[in-house]
Amino acid sequence: MPFDYLLILGAFLFCVGLFVVVTRKNAILVLIGIELMLNAANINLIAFSSFDPNALQGQIFSLFIITVAAAEAAVGLSIVVKVYKHFQTADLDKINELKG
Repeated sequence: MPFDYLLILGAFLFCVGLFVVVTRKNAILVLIGIELMLNAANINLIAFSSFDPNALQGQIFSLFIITVAAAEAAVGLSIVVKVYKHFQTADLDKINELKG
């Protein structure tokens, strides 16, 4: 696959993720948008890493981002579940203050 296509794919995924984060009101969809942006960064890192087969920095950074994304998903979903139990909604506009 040509290098330009990978960069365009990464930019498209990042833009879609950013659009989802900015426009959606549901906390789960915001987390999905963040995951899309992290995956776009992974695609770009692997694309740049493919030009130097002796250097593995892009692939190592990509594994690090995957680890951080998994931790972010676990912590984020647990926070969303707790907030949903307290407020009975996942709409970010309705949850404007976190007072117990």
